[in-house]
Amino acid sequence: MQNQAVKNSDKTIVQRRVAHEGDKSRQAVRNLRSGLNSPSKTHASTKNRFAAEVLLRHTQVQPRALLAFLIFAALGAYITQHALTPLVTGIWFGTCVFTAVITLASTRHFGKTDLQLVNLDKWENTFQLLTLLKGIAWASLLLLHPLFDANGSFSIVLFTATIVITALAFGSARYLKYGVLFAAVPMALVVVGRLLLMGTVPSIGMAVLVIALVVFFQTLGKIIRAFHIEYLESKAERDQLIMELESARAISEEARRRAEDANLAKSRFLATMSHELRTPLNAILGFSEVISNEVMGPLNNEYYKEYINDIHRSGAHLLKLINEILDLSRVEAGRYELNEEATNLAHAAEESQQMMKLKASEKNVTLVMQLQPDLPQIWADARAIRQVILNLLSNALKFTPSGGTIWLKVGWTSGGGQYVSIKDTGPGIPEDEIPIVLSSFGQGSIAIKSAEQGTGLGLPIVQALVHMHDGTFELKSKLREGTEVIATFPRNRILEVMPAIPVDGTLSQPPSGANKYRKKVNAPSMMG
Repeated sequence: MQNQAVKNSDKTIVQRRVAHEGDKSRQAVRNLRSGLNSPSKTHASTKNRFAAEVLLRHTQVQPRALLAFLIFAALGAYITQHALTPLVTGIWFGTCVFTAVITLASTRHFGKTDLQLVNLDKWENTFQLLTLLKGIAWASLLLLHPLFDANGSFSIVLFTATIVITALAFGSARYLKYGVLFAAVPMALVVVGRLLLMGTVPSIGMAVLVIALVVFFQTLGKIIRAFHIEYLESKAERDQLIMELESARAISEEARRRAEDANLAKSRFLATMSHELRTPLNAILGFSEVISNEVMGPLNNEYYKEYINDIHRSGAHLLKLINEILDLSRVEAGRYELNEEATNLAHAAEESQQMMKLKASEKNVTLVMQLQPDLPQIWADARAIRQVILNLLSNALKFTPSGGTIWLKVGWTSGGGQYVSIKDTGPGIPEDEIPIVLSSFGQGSIAIKSAEQGTGLGLPIVQALVHMHDGTFELKSKLREGTEVIATFPRNRILEVMPAIPVDGTLSQPPSGANKYRKKVNAPSMMG
């Protein structure tokens, strides 16, 4: 119960920590999404950052846009030279060049400025004013051109020029809040006015289309600007998540390093203390046996004999605990080396049953052996196999009450392997406590209340040793019906039974059922 309470407490702490980190992440994402649309002072830095990046994007598209502006300006000056004087055309084109130079210088100056220190409203107004100057330049060219319309050709030229120049204004000013309007409205007013003065139905229709065209390009620019802001938001969210992942990875690496350091410290402690603990324990056990057997003379006080027996039992229990901890540590660290050889599973079960028979008799528990005959040997560590069976029998004796029965079975599996099964008539284990019982130092509630004192390492050691033999370990239990544990060893560990070779060189008839095995008893090779 105490182990379960500790695990529940650890789980609660982890859940709270994860929930807290998740709340912080969600709050950061909400703050980033607020962006430019939030009037709150809380997100002022985020708003400024997004506005600065939008203006920076505007400055990045200006060099190419200004080049196109100058090319079209030169083309317009060339086309209108027949209607305007060279002086007027030169002054107009020089004004366009001067406007382009000022715009380019302003964009470069903004690109070199620290975006966290600039006055963004001032710079945006500056860029919009420069855009307005370019729009006024186009409008002045059309305004200076004399009004005439031969067969409606001039209205078509005006409409076409409006489309081209409005598209050019859209390309250069789409990242400004009112950039398209400032660039296109001056020219659109002149064009609409002239088309309306012509008074023809086509010119009036073209004037309406010009107004619709300016509204369309302004709306399209607004949509593109909104998409760019959304891109900046998603990029900020991605950067935030990347930083959180990097932080989580750093925390994980630190936790892994600490776990490795702790595991190394544990290994050093066990390596050092195994000898330091076993040596005095062996002395305690040896001298307590000498005193208990009265080798050096009789003990005149019966209490001393009782105390000596208690000392011996406590020392034996402590030595067993140390051995189990060391065995489990070696298995978990991958340092438990199997000394594999040909081993008879049935003989290991019989030896283990003989070792536990006296203890079972003292507790009035019946041990029933059920061994399938003619079982071939398996390739395994004989000491580990005996430890598996002894641990399982010892656990069964702990939980089986007086007058109960324990069944020890060894036989074939359906897949051609061999198994060891130990079933008792004890109180059983609740289904939700089975994972606890199989964990290191884990004990169920019934075990704590009714069984003999244990360490909770027997089943984990058994499970680890069986897995090292490529086998499977299964625990089945029902309350008030008992418990059954099954250790299964795979078919590829079954050794072949070969007939004896007679003196004359002819093979004798192999025993019945021996053909299905493909390995020699005295050969370490395994089945494929």
